[in-house]
Amino acid sequence: MPPSVKRFLTPVAIVAAGLAMIGALVAVSGVVSVRASSGHWAITRWFLSFSMARSVSTDSLDVTVPETLDDPAMILRGAGHYQTGCYACHGNPTTPHPRVAAAMLPPPPYLPDVTAQWEPEELFTIVKHGVKMAGMPAWPTEARDAREDEVWAVVAFLRAFPGLSESEYRELVWGDLEEGRAALSAAGIERAHVQTCVRCHGVDGNGRGAGAFPLLAGQSREYLAASLRAYASGGRPSGMMEPIAAELTAAEVDALAEYFAAQTPRPSEPRSPDGQAIARGALIAREGVPARHVPSCIDCHGPGKAVENEEYPRLAGQPAWYLVTQLELFASGARAGTERANLMHEVADTLTEDQMADVAAYYAAVPAE
Repeated sequence: MPPSVKRFLTPVAIVAAGLAMIGALVAVSGVVSVRASSGHWAITRWFLSFSMARSVSTDSLDVTVPETLDDPAMILRGAGHYQTGCYACHGNPTTPHPRVAAAMLPPPPYLPDVTAQWEPEELFTIVKHGVKMAGMPAWPTEARDAREDEVWAVVAFLRAFPGLSESEYRELVWGDLEEGRAALSAAGIERAHVQTCVRCHGVDGNGRGAGAFPLLAGQSREYLAASLRAYASGGRPSGMMEPIAAELTAAEVDALAEYFAAQTPRPSEPRSPDGQAIARGALIAREGVPARHVPSCIDCHGPGKAVENEEYPRLAGQPAWYLVTQLELFASGARAGTERANLMHEVADTLTEDQMADVAAYYAAVPAE
């Protein structure tokens, strides 16, 4: 090393070592308060807020925003999760600033006041990945990329949230919960946490209309119970369902499966008016795709004949978006479920995106059995 460089670096190294020693002494002394009640210095607040905004902006550069954020069904799905997973910190029109959360540092904001500050892709980044040192968790699935559809549903709701009145929020989030609680209580399902199932799936298991939620009515007890157990274990990823299913007792799983299996499916209007897609999907459902070694769907999932195994779901009447999402999850390897879920991986791996959409359009157009 040249002497001139050495003469320059020596005092720099001494200063750096001195600063490190001072930092260590400050940390050891405990004089830096970690009390949430003490607040932040103004410069600290600015620095943390600025750093967060820049980080979120950078992290969201490669995020592609879907064209469906104004879809009422997507907003409805996001609303249900918001009340379950987000309200306790971020409030709702009745309680904008929950008292316990308001004592956090930093206090979680009431979201209608701040969502306009963020682009949709930035909201997606925050909801999916959370925020360090702010108490904001990442999306609660072990496979972080597995359920981006759920994250986008929350983003869709957050964009609609500022324009909702208290009564509109209540209707969107709660639906027919009171009627549902009475029905579930009569079935011996008493715990309020468990009764919130009807907030999304409807008191009759038909999903509250709008094609926002999968239909539970008419599914077998075996399939419903196996699905809840798969959600609870994380084998079937869902940031919306996992936290709920994980809190269920074995008796509650059985009772819920019994209740929804006993409900009668009701006809719903198919959301896809594309008759050609439905016809193509019907052919796949009946005959499979022989060139790709894909078997028929009807043999396992109906309609028109008894389902081969009670742990296989009945697909007639299910929303097309839901069926496509499940096929994509199987294809990505993220979805498990019942003991025979592995049979679907080979099928989903082989179908093209267009074929997935076609067969989903067909089943969505078939009246639920």
